[in-house]
Amino acid sequence: MKEVDLTTEIGGLRLKNPVLVASGTYGYGLDYRDLYDPGLLGGIIVKGLSLEPQEGNPPPRIVETPCGMLNSIGLANMGVKEFVKVQLPLLRELDTHIIANIYGKTSEEYQEVAQILGDQEGISALEVNISCPNVKRGGLLFGAEPISAHEVISSVRRVYKKTLIAKLTPNVTDISPIIKAVEEGGAEAISLINTLRGMAVDIHTRRPKLGSGFGGLSGPAIKPIALYFVYRAVRSTNLPVIGIGGIVDAEDAIEFFLVGAKAVQVGTANFVNPKAPIEIIEGIRAYLEYHQMGDIKELINSLKEC
Repeated sequence: MKEVDLTTEIGGLRLKNPVLVASGTYGYGLDYRDLYDPGLLGGIIVKGLSLEPQEGNPPPRIVETPCGMLNSIGLANMGVKEFVKVQLPLLRELDTHIIANIYGKTSEEYQEVAQILGDQEGISALEVNISCPNVKRGGLLFGAEPISAHEVISSVRRVYKKTLIAKLTPNVTDISPIIKAVEEGGAEAISLINTLRGMAVDIHTRRPKLGSGFGGLSGPAIKPIALYFVYRAVRSTNLPVIGIGGIVDAEDAIEFFLVGAKAVQVGTANFVNPKAPIEIIEGIRAYLEYHQMGDIKELINSLKEC
């Protein structure tokens, strides 16, 4: 039997395999290079970048929870200009796609960051995090309602010509109008889900365990929710969907492919098992070989409905 074809396409971006690493869990792309070659991945999504450097939230910033993790990093980063100067030259040496995750406090900030990155060799795509507070609208998340979601994506689309991915929040009543809004705004793919809001309390100090009071829940605890959101998204749009949420092994990833995801992102698992993404790639290949599938496309969206 010939070698299994793991290639997949996301908005015109051809990936050697469908396993990416999620923004915020893999640093700026080189943190794990002493353990394995990051070029083996389908792509690397770097730590979220803002227009100016950002310190983030006060510590503690991470709390372990049953089957998951709460984080309140506050999108701390070096800023897009420093990233382009210091990190990007090193990333260009890797044999994989580099995808920049971006965010801002206004649609204008998103646009400025996108414009800076659009001029850089070595960036294959942007993932636009619209799970951020809109300072012009009292802190409402950009991705919480269609108008502001469309505003951000369309503003980025005007200045950025390569593949554009919208990263959506699960903290909404209905994801379908948000998907329609970002599609009309020019997104070529969707990644979901981002973290769910949550908190943890220390019963002895009677204070929140996170310095900011609450944070984003990730890890295996959210996988069933993420899987449902991906299932719904695939059935409400023709855009390719990237699944995120609680993927720690190949079986988890395969579930996302079955409901229609064309790629997956490995996030919290990187902290527990740094080699998880590589093991997942190998596990997917073994699964396809066992079931005599020569192409990952035979697996994608092959769920047998009830």
